[in-house]
Amino acid sequence: MAALLTLLGVVMVLSASSVNDLRLYDDAWHHLKRQLSWLFLGLAAMVTMMRIDYQRLRAWGTPLMVVSALLLGLVLVPGVGVRTNGSARWIDVGPVTFQPSEMAKFAVVVYMASLLSRPGSASAGTGSMLRWTLLVSGSVGALLMAEPDFGTTVIVGALTFSALFFAGIRFRTLGSLGVGGLSLMAGLSLSSGYRRQRLRGLLDPWTDPLNTGWQSIQSAIAISNGGLDGVGLGASRAKWGFLPFAHTDFIYAIVAEEMGLIGAGLVVLGYLLIGLVGLSTAVRAPDAFGRLLAAGVTTWIVVQALINIGGVMGILPITGVPLPFVSSGGSSLVMTMGAVGILLNGARQAR
Repeated sequence: MAALLTLLGVVMVLSASSVNDLRLYDDAWHHLKRQLSWLFLGLAAMVTMMRIDYQRLRAWGTPLMVVSALLLGLVLVPGVGVRTNGSARWIDVGPVTFQPSEMAKFAVVVYMASLLSRPGSASAGTGSMLRWTLLVSGSVGALLMAEPDFGTTVIVGALTFSALFFAGIRFRTLGSLGVGGLSLMAGLSLSSGYRRQRLRGLLDPWTDPLNTGWQSIQSAIAISNGGLDGVGLGASRAKWGFLPFAHTDFIYAIVAEEMGLIGAGLVVLGYLLIGLVGLSTAVRAPDAFGRLLAAGVTTWIVVQALINIGGVMGILPITGVPLPFVSSGGSSLVMTMGAVGILLNGARQAR
């Protein structure tokens, strides 16, 4: 399913970006060529993660977390981080733009699995292990909110909750953390003017149709134009300058327009199947570390897909996270495919 979604992403990136690429770069293949380059790097990362013993990842947890935190801090340094649309989320490395938040998600999965798979971690649900877990995830979340990147912060919170759940933390403690996390998320949603505007745009985009409601309205038009079986590949009208970020954050709207309810529904089914097989792999893992790795990767992919698709369909606020495997974006594709390699590795060794 990951391979099919990735191939669909290549086709849809070409379709969604070609018009704008021809106008900006005089090359309709600009983003397609970049996506293919990242795809080959992603395949290399996936094969590497499949072939090594995943137990060796235990030693990577802390170094990955430290490097990720440093990179998230560098993003905030003027002249180092690249600021676009009010957010500083990227670092230029020569001709390549890298997004440290994607590495941070990978690091959180590996670090939490390493930390919570230690003997006695489950029984330490209210002790130092839990405090350290919350301290690390809270620090990562604070760095992400400084960019700001609310969507990735929510994903990091979901990864932490998933790790604690599969580590066997007591349900009473887990429930308290869940309520506290949801309350914090609601508070952060209302803590900034532009996030409050997005919430108002979610409830009624027509209150500001030319500004905060524009993306939601154009996305809804694209989806409704698709009907049952779509207008046909390459025939989208939304990509002709009407729908901003059509090849990245809103590529699902182009899928729904060109492939209709049938194609859009199959994409959702693909993520559900990845979720079911991923959770099955976690349950059948031969050890606690493998269980937490598989659960973390599965949570990452499914929650991120839910946030993206929910935002495109107007049932969740727009957060700017890409659709896994499908959206244009090198950092996301490489890190997600590497994470899938870990999941496949665990599946091969499942009981």
